[in-house]
Amino acid sequence: MAHDGNQPGGSVGGALGVGGALDVLGRHRRALYGFTLHVSALTAVLGCAIVAGGFAAAWDGFEAVREYADRNIANEDSYVAYADGGLDPLVRVGAVVMLLLFVLALLVVSVLHTAYAVADSHARRDGSPLTTRELWRRTRRRFPGALAVNALTGLAVGAVELTALMWWSLVEGSAVPGVEPTPLGETATPQYTLVGWVLPIAVGCLGPLLYFRLSGATAESVLERRSPFVALYRSWVLTRRARWRTLGVGALLTGGAVLFFWLARYAAAPLAHFAGLGMLWLSDGNVWITGVLVKILPTAVALLLLPPLVMPLVCAMVARLHGDLRSTTTSRPDHD
Repeated sequence: MAHDGNQPGGSVGGALGVGGALDVLGRHRRALYGFTLHVSALTAVLGCAIVAGGFAAAWDGFEAVREYADRNIANEDSYVAYADGGLDPLVRVGAVVMLLLFVLALLVVSVLHTAYAVADSHARRDGSPLTTRELWRRTRRRFPGALAVNALTGLAVGAVELTALMWWSLVEGSAVPGVEPTPLGETATPQYTLVGWVLPIAVGCLGPLLYFRLSGATAESVLERRSPFVALYRSWVLTRRARWRTLGVGALLTGGAVLFFWLARYAAAPLAHFAGLGMLWLSDGNVWITGVLVKILPTAVALLLLPPLVMPLVCAMVARLHGDLRSTTTSRPDHD
């Protein structure tokens, strides 16, 4: 009879597979943490290079903004920041930087989930120690399929979130018949509250739920050698048999990651002062480019800390969840 694979750790922790995930992390900590640290270091280098390249590409645009502001100040004229066409080139650079960072995040998530799925499967079979080199050898053979799965998952979840955002924008732009945005200082109408806030939030919440249901697709692709679409379908079928456990694991991991992100962002805020001083010196006192750096630095630091400090437990628990759900299907036929 298939067991749940949950080691001691309390009834709630055991039901969510925390004990099993920690057991795998403990037994293969050298390989898993060594691999994760290598990936995290490479991520930090590439992420910083992308952001630095973005600042370099936008340098002339920020200089034009400063010249425009200085000219108006000298003439004692009022001015609006980033007016006179100064914002458009900066937006284009920002869009390219964001796209590259999303691609980098996709690569990092895919390779880490692949590695931890391989490690969890290995631990279930014999549990003999893995080396970082061996883990990478097994991971890279199965990485392309995992990358395709995560790209499709991201597109599906992104489409849901984009739908919610577009609907909210339509309501705020008075493009929905019968629903008018509430003027500032007035009480919101029931129609506006329902259509303009409740509905977009409800649709937006479907994104994380969809991601939770598709979270086992990477392991399906890696371990069962399934095509990306079949892997997504199999994850949907497996998690349907344990909706509440899947929701519990997803909510626990998401809540923990968000909490860590905000705490890390708060802790990194003092670094922005020193980075701002450096940028002021480098840019010869350009407060516009300095302001952008100061604003994004805490977020950037928090994001760079996620792979080495949060992703090990996240990936281990997702791999454990898939393994447990997979083991329960050995004696039961699939039903759509």
